[in-house]
Amino acid sequence: QVQLVESGGGLVQAGGSLRLSCGPSGSVFSINDMAWYRQAPGKQRELVAVITRGGSTNYADSVKGRFTISRDNAKKTVYLQMNSLKPEDTAVYYCNALLQFRGWSDYHTYWGQGTQVTVSS
Repeated sequence: QVQLVESGGGLVQAGGSLRLSCGPSGSVFSINDMAWYRQAPGKQRELVAVITRGGSTNYADSVKGRFTISRDNAKKTVYLQMNSLKPEDTAVYYCNALLQFRGWSDYHTYWGQGTQVTVSS
C-alpha cells in the first residue's frame, strides 16, 4: 500500500525557517496536484499551498510571501519552504496529492501522516 511520507518538521524559533518534503513510499504512475494542509489544535484543517503538475501555485493569504511550494516531478516530491515563521504557524502539516497508479483511469487523493511544526515565540 503506497503512502505519502513527509519529513522536515520540528521546533523552530519565531523568524526561523523549515523545509518540509513529501513523496510516495512506492511506485506511482502519475501525480497531479500536490498540496500542503495544516491543522492547529482546536481548528479545522486548512489549505496552505497547492501546486499543479505544470507548476502553477496558489497560497493561503496567511502564508503569502513567507512560504514557497515547489515540486520535483522526476523525484515525485513536493516541498514547502517556510520562512519568517510565526507562532501562529504552529500546526500539524499534512501532504496531499492526487495519485494515479498503472491501470487506473482516475486520480485518487492520498494524505500523509502529518508532521508537527512548532514555532516558539
